[in-house]
Amino acid sequence: MNDFFKEAIKQAEKAAKLNEIPVGAIIVKNNKIIAKGYNNRQKSNNPLGHAEIIAIIKASKKIKDWRLNNCEMYVTLEPCLMCENIIKEARIEKVYYLLSRKNNINGKLEKIQTNVFNNDKEQYEKMLKNFFEKLRLKA
Repeated sequence: MNDFFKEAIKQAEKAAKLNEIPVGAIIVKNNKIIAKGYNNRQKSNNPLGHAEIIAIIKASKKIKDWRLNNCEMYVTLEPCLMCENIIKEARIEKVYYLLSRKNNINGKLEKIQTNVFNNDKEQYEKMLKNFFEKLRLKA
């Protein structure tokens, strides 16, 4: 499981290099990574360019089914409401994330389970803070 988070962080790093909010996601089936994604809304000019959605689209193409039964998602940041709904529609059974969103008004999804690994969490938390600090300096 820890290796899956390391891969999700690598995806988040790709987003950060493109000046995107650093969020990375992977989808796992039968203990193998079947899809990866990272935020690319700015680059693609697409409001659907969330890491979770990109990973879901890739996984669906790979297994040739929109139903991602028996799949798990590992994502660096707790999914937003839009992504939560798409995760439910895709029938992903478990989602693990490193950091929760602050001021979460909609609560947790029933099927989302959290599992935090401190080393990975600290590494990702630093990346996210650095990203937003750089944005503030540019403003």
